[in-house]
Amino acid sequence: MEQKILIVDDEAHIRMLIEQTLEELEDEGVEFLTAENGEIALEIIQKENPKLVFLDVMMPKMNGMEVCRRVKKELELKDVFIVLLTAKGQELDRQRGQEVGADVYMTKPFDPEIILSKAKEVLGIE
Repeated sequence: MEQKILIVDDEAHIRMLIEQTLEELEDEGVEFLTAENGEIALEIIQKENPKLVFLDVMMPKMNGMEVCRRVKKELELKDVFIVLLTAKGQELDRQRGQEVGADVYMTKPFDPEIILSKAKEVLGIE
């Protein structure tokens, strides 16, 4: 079964950076999807059902917290694994991330190794 990873960030270079970090997963048949804001992300999640979503918190139209809340609480898509990415690493933000149902909360700048190993773990790739 084809696995999909959705990368959501309003900054193109960050989307590209994450995609490059995960490049080797393409050999495992992983497909990459990208979105530049929360509204598009939500549509893609509902249509494509990605297994893993790297989701920026601060974005136009709909922020990552809201996207996460909708996916986990309203749509109840429990099998979508959400990693919230944010420049804000305060404890309060972390708690909010947990409240909206994020599976993992990472602060920017992130370690590419951690992003890759988390993706492999979620997708079950050795």
